[in-house]
Amino acid sequence: MINLENLNIILTGATGAIGGSILDKLVSAGSNVLATGSNDEKLKKIQEKYNNVKILKFDMSDHKRVEKFTDECCNLLLNKIDVLINNAGITQDNLSIRMKEDEWKKVIDINLTSTFLISKNIIKKMLKNKKGKIINITSVVGHSGNIGQANYAASKAGLVAMSKSLALEYGKKSITINCVSPGFIMSKMTDKISDEHTELLKSRISLNKFGHPEDVANTIAFLSSDLSDYITGETIHVNGGMYFS
Repeated sequence: MINLENLNIILTGATGAIGGSILDKLVSAGSNVLATGSNDEKLKKIQEKYNNVKILKFDMSDHKRVEKFTDECCNLLLNKIDVLINNAGITQDNLSIRMKEDEWKKVIDINLTSTFLISKNIIKKMLKNKKGKIINITSVVGHSGNIGQANYAASKAGLVAMSKSLALEYGKKSITINCVSPGFIMSKMTDKISDEHTELLKSRISLNKFGHPEDVANTIAFLSSDLSDYITGETIHVNGGMYFS
């Protein structure tokens, strides 16, 4: 079992299916987690489930408050941040010729710009501790593209390029930056897909099945641990062979 005992970890987007599974894995491995999200009710449920998990509400679109948010994270984790997991993100799908500028901008602002700003501020904290790990959750569509998701695909592809650049900048400071790129993962969203379309999607996946949130969480746990100390600037694909890079 991967040991993350006593690591201080920030997890954004903790209230979704993948975020919840990541949280379960981190807690079971012994880490101290600060879980963030924007939904009061869902954050309350996290607090009720885990009495040792700290929670902090934050609206990822509020760029002016990012510095204050990261300072609050640092204070709650006693000025020691070992791992930052950027999992928060949104979709606003539309065909490109119908996509409004606001739909484009909102997805880029939250998925890419907010992740950069949070990472930038947390790196400053990590530099003081002379080490750290950042893990950015991207998506298979950031590599393959997808109909109706020009904004989402662009934001996720941007995360990959940004992560490589940060990895080059801060590797000598013992800060690693990597990405995890999920494919089709079982969730409430995939449950709504018709049986016929589900079979079509599975036929495009080498393992002929959708993944589970735990598959992503296991990869996150590995990258959070000291087992991944010599890995940086990389993207680990968790898509069952839907896409090969």
